[in-house]
Amino acid sequence: MQFASILALARNRPRASFSTLFLSLVLTTATLLQPACAQNPDDDALLQMKQAFQRGDKARLTALLPLTRGSVLEPWAAYWELKARLQDASAQEVQDFLTRYAGTYQEDRLRNDWLLLVGQRRDWDAFATFHAGFRMNDDPQVRCYAILVDSLRTGTASQAQADEVRRDWFGQRDLDDGCLTAADRMIGARLMSPSDAWKKARLAIEANRPQAARAAVLLVAPDAIPLFDEMNASLAKFLLGRAFVAAKSRKELVVLALIKMAVTDPDMAASQLDSKWGPMLAPEERNWLWGAIGRQAAVKLSPLAGSYFANVTKNTELSDDMLGWKARAALRSGNWKDVNTAITAMSETTQRDPTWAYWKGRALVAMGGDERRAQARALYESIAGTRGFYELLALEELGQRAAVPTRPAPLTAEEKDAARNNPALNRALYAISIGLRPEGTREWNYTTNLHDKGGMGDRELLAAADFACQREVWDRCINTSERTKGVIDVDQRYPMPFHDTVLRKSQEIGLDPAYVYGLIRQESRFIMDARSGVGASGLMQVMPATARWTARKIGLPDFTPGQLNDRETNITIGTNYLKLALDDFDGSMALAAAAYNAGPGRPRAWRNGPVLDAAIWAENIPFSETRDYVKKVLANTTNYAALISGRPQSLKDRLGVVGPRDAAAVDPVKDLP
Repeated sequence: MQFASILALARNRPRASFSTLFLSLVLTTATLLQPACAQNPDDDALLQMKQAFQRGDKARLTALLPLTRGSVLEPWAAYWELKARLQDASAQEVQDFLTRYAGTYQEDRLRNDWLLLVGQRRDWDAFATFHAGFRMNDDPQVRCYAILVDSLRTGTASQAQADEVRRDWFGQRDLDDGCLTAADRMIGARLMSPSDAWKKARLAIEANRPQAARAAVLLVAPDAIPLFDEMNASLAKFLLGRAFVAAKSRKELVVLALIKMAVTDPDMAASQLDSKWGPMLAPEERNWLWGAIGRQAAVKLSPLAGSYFANVTKNTELSDDMLGWKARAALRSGNWKDVNTAITAMSETTQRDPTWAYWKGRALVAMGGDERRAQARALYESIAGTRGFYELLALEELGQRAAVPTRPAPLTAEEKDAARNNPALNRALYAISIGLRPEGTREWNYTTNLHDKGGMGDRELLAAADFACQREVWDRCINTSERTKGVIDVDQRYPMPFHDTVLRKSQEIGLDPAYVYGLIRQESRFIMDARSGVGASGLMQVMPATARWTARKIGLPDFTPGQLNDRETNITIGTNYLKLALDDFDGSMALAAAAYNAGPGRPRAWRNGPVLDAAIWAENIPFSETRDYVKKVLANTTNYAALISGRPQSLKDRLGVVGPRDAAAVDPVKDLP
């Protein structure tokens, strides 16, 4: 389908604001959303431009750009073309782009890119000029540059600005110029201290980011760089010889070396700290090291983790991440007093997270006393609900079970029309429909979350989610509805596409359909053409090798991995594999979900140890992705069960306990992939 009149208009007046042109396309576009494939020459050109952008082919981008003028996704084409040559672009070219596509995601995205570039060039006047119109404000580097520019303009900086720079700098894993440069100024102004730079270096070494650590050290101790480089090149050689030299003038380097050792061998690091280096270090340095060693031991599920953390004399000198692992290790050992101590030492923001609010409540109850029980109840009440894993568990601690929340008042025609007529939402759905899912997702998220300060209100979010639901773009439907704060539309948050197939396939093999829906919601958000970075496909994100193994097990003849793109086959393979995993793990939904995400070998190892409440076991999963996955699948399952059955449901009943396999039990399916 062509837009001849629009194309002509765009070519005759290339500098007109795109928003004016786009308004005439909105209602038409809503009827054009097709399956993910190009439907017209404009779409073909856009898909080719995306490929050229990924290759960095500037010439090809420039050649294709005229073909996209007037198309629904023209802003993306123009963005790719200019972004690819941004290093050589003039400020006027950038301003022309921002004017033409004013109000769009692409305008703000390019503004973000340009702000980073002029910041790196130290063109502070240009930064201030372009920053004034920046809406997104979610880039830590840009925030740091903005604080730096403001402090240069006024000649002073505030402690609040320094605190924000510190937070953003510590939160960056990789080497960045914006926060590094701002931190340098704050240290020079004595609003941050050299110890902040060394703390940043510690965090970077623990995250295996040596260049970020080196840059932090360079800010405050350029003379230490040769020794730092030696330490980074050969840890063993450094600790055997040069570390004694460093200990006389730069004990901080010894701390970095022991952190680096702890990442791979916490027991060896503990031995080194206890026998050789501890007496040379300051109490804060020793506390940090014991926290780092304890954290690494806890991640490895070592029973020694608690003893390492016990060497810490001041918990508030540990990072929130270390304290989180101290709490997890204490949960594994049943030491509720240490659970409470660790959580109490966390920052106020972290303590309010439902994870730690719930476990602090449990710790207070376990420690006993009317006052503690009252405090625990207040914590449970602060998070209880159906929104997530710990919210559901808190609800049960209050004597209630998960039920279907009261649905909000129906959307009005005006509310629905506002979403359907939103140019950015239409553009996002159109991008998704032709195969530009990442671009469409980013634009949708920007429109709902960032375009206006604070994002859309609840009713706007419900209307946008409804728009996505009606188009069967289930991931945007779910994720958008999840952002509402005062209401819950359970039909949007927990949709049940392919209802008859899922229920039939589940019931045929004795699998709870709520569990299947809970897993699909987390795996693919019901996107049939979803494909992971490691090659998993379809609704249930099945790997080709896993699919072949499962097909053989269930006697599916003539199966080929290409059939995973077929919905019926994907659900058949996925549900059967899930049932085989569930049977292999003694019916434990938590263990089977972990196996589905991380492979069966890891949860087989993780279950060894004490018999634990499955919630404690799940919280101690070493991989953050799998830990989050298991909790979300089980929370999803509980909510789906309430929807399907129409009766209140218990998450605790689904969790049970986790412990070593019973020696008398049937041998596991050793070839389960």
